Amino acid sequence: MAILIGIPREREKDERRVALVPDVAKKYAALGAKIAVEAGAGTGSSILDADFPDAQILASPAELLGAADIILKVTPPSLQEIASMKRGAVLVGYLQPWQDPERIKALMAAGVESYAVELIPRISRAQSMDALSSQGAASGYQCVLIAASACPKFFPMLTYAAGTIRPARVLVIGAGVAGLQAIATAKRLGAIVEAYDVRPETKEQVESLGAKFVDTGVSAAGSGGYARELTEEEKAKQAEKLGKAVSGCDVLITTAAVPGRKSPLIISGAMVAGMKNGAVVVDMAAEGGGNVAGTKAGETVQAGGVAILGPTNLPSRMPVHCSEMYAKNLFNFISPFIKDGELALDRADEVLAGSCLTRDGALVHEGVRKAHGGNL
Repeated sequence: MAILIGIPREREKDERRVALVPDVAKKYAALGAKIAVEAGAGTGSSILDADFPDAQILASPAELLGAADIILKVTPPSLQEIASMKRGAVLVGYLQPWQDPERIKALMAAGVESYAVELIPRISRAQSMDALSSQGAASGYQCVLIAASACPKFFPMLTYAAGTIRPARVLVIGAGVAGLQAIATAKRLGAIVEAYDVRPETKEQVESLGAKFVDTGVSAAGSGGYARELTEEEKAKQAEKLGKAVSGCDVLITTAAVPGRKSPLIISGAMVAGMKNGAVVVDMAAEGGGNVAGTKAGETVQAGGVAILGPTNLPSRMPVHCSEMYAKNLFNFISPFIKDGELALDRADEVLAGSCLTRDGALVHEGVRKAHGGNL
C-alpha cells in the first residue's frame, strides 16, 4: 500500500510558509506516494488547494495527522498535533530540539520517528537538504532590504543636477550563508560594503563578492561549519578592531547565529554609542538574544541616534520562494528512501542517523540528550 505524505497547515503566528509546493508534490507522486494536504495549507504562500490536483484535501488536521505515514512541517508541531499523529509516523521539519524538552517527551510518548532539519549533518552530500542554508540565504537578503528601507541615506551613489550623493557604507557581521547573501544584496544595491567573520577562511569569499574584509587578527575556526566561542582576551582584541569599523558604517547587519544556542553578543553598547547619528542596525540573530546590545526581538529600539531593528522569522516574509526551497530540501532528504510508493528508511545512513531525534519511544540523538543534561 502506498505511503501517505501529510502536509498540515502551519499555525504559528505570522508563519506563511508551507512544507510542500505543487511541483514537488508531482515528484512524490512519481515515486508512488500519495499526498494529503490540509485545506488552506498553502494560502500564505499563494498556493491554492486546487494547485494540488492529485492530493486529498482534508479539512480536519487531526484526520490528516492520524492518517499520514510521513508528516512534513515547517514549524515544530504543537503537543496537540503530536497527540494526533499515529504511532510509527515519520515527522520531518524544524523541531527546535535544544529548546523544548516537553515536545521531545511528547514525540517519544507518541512513538513518532522524528527528524530535525536543524540536525542534518553539514556534509557535502547533504547540501541539497540543508534548510538552514536555504532559509538563511533568504534571511540575509531580507535584512538588507529592511536596512535599505530604514536607512536615511541612498545605498548607491547618486548623481543629480546639483552634485553627487556618496553611497552608504554597510558593514556585515558574519559571513555564513546569510551574511554572504547580505553582502551580495548590499553590493547589488550599490553600497560600499565591508564584512567581518571570526573564521579567516571566509576572507576570500567576502572579497569575491566585492566587499572589503575587516581583519581583527582573531581566528575562531570551529567544527561543523560553525565558529568556536572566543576567549575573553580574543573578545577584547576583536572588539577593539571591530569598533573602528562599526563607528564608520551607516548600516550594520549582524548574522551570527547558531541554531539552538544563545546568539553571541558581538556589538557592545559602547560600540553602538560610537555609531553615527542616523545609523541603522538590523540584527538577524534577534530571536536568539541578538548580536547587538539593546536588540529586542520583533521590535525597533532607539539607542540615542541609532535605530536597532530585531526582525524575526525573516523567511516567512517571502513565502513563495522560501516554501519552494524548503520543499525541495525535504524532498532531497526523504525521497531516496521512497521506493515504489513504500518507505524504506536506511537508519544507518549518515544523514538519517545524524538528524534523527526520536525513534521507538526514545531520544536517540546523543548531542540533544547531553544538551538536556541526560534527563530525557
